[in-house]
Amino acid sequence: MLQQARAQQSRFARWRRPLHTICADAQKLPVQSACLDVLYSNLCIQWCENLTELFAEWRRVMKPGALLLFSSFGPDTLQELRSAWAAVDTGTHVNPFFDMHILGDALLAAGFRDPVLETDRFSLSYSSPSSLLQELKAIGASNALQNRKPGLGGRSALSAMQNAYPRRADGSITATYEVVYASAFAPPDGAPIRQSGVEVASVAVSKIPIRRKS
Repeated sequence: MLQQARAQQSRFARWRRPLHTICADAQKLPVQSACLDVLYSNLCIQWCENLTELFAEWRRVMKPGALLLFSSFGPDTLQELRSAWAAVDTGTHVNPFFDMHILGDALLAAGFRDPVLETDRFSLSYSSPSSLLQELKAIGASNALQNRKPGLGGRSALSAMQNAYPRRADGSITATYEVVYASAFAPPDGAPIRQSGVEVASVAVSKIPIRRKS
């Protein structure tokens, strides 16, 4: 993606500032605190297991009132593939994507304001389960769980999964993708976050008025 962005630099020549590209951990962004006016994330959140750390980092780098926009896959994504694997073993072969309500609660807990979330569903066709797996591998959409079993479980398990995958009359298959869209605004300085159901405020020491006795 960085290579594609650099190859299209001429399209952004009219911008006042040059386009900088960085490859970094979404939960440890190498940018200063309170420096972003807009943070846009497209299909990244599903690869991050800890929403608390992720949204805390995003809040850190955003200016007060900055706009947050993101999309992520919902729990119905690849439900056919998940069901096919469930007929073979009890392992987790497909990421358990975050539900819209979990994402909304995590945004509020992190202190973001006025979150708006909605979902959409897409059904894509593939010639076979193998073609679906090849596409997922090509885009780097592997199982991101740290406790997952390595590999796919052998050729016999893979063959059994493909046999269990529901097919149309012509042998093709359908894969469902649920996409969650969200928007929110970064809170003002010192706005509280929620911890165990309680709002905890953070105030810089320099902002605390001190009266000294003469």
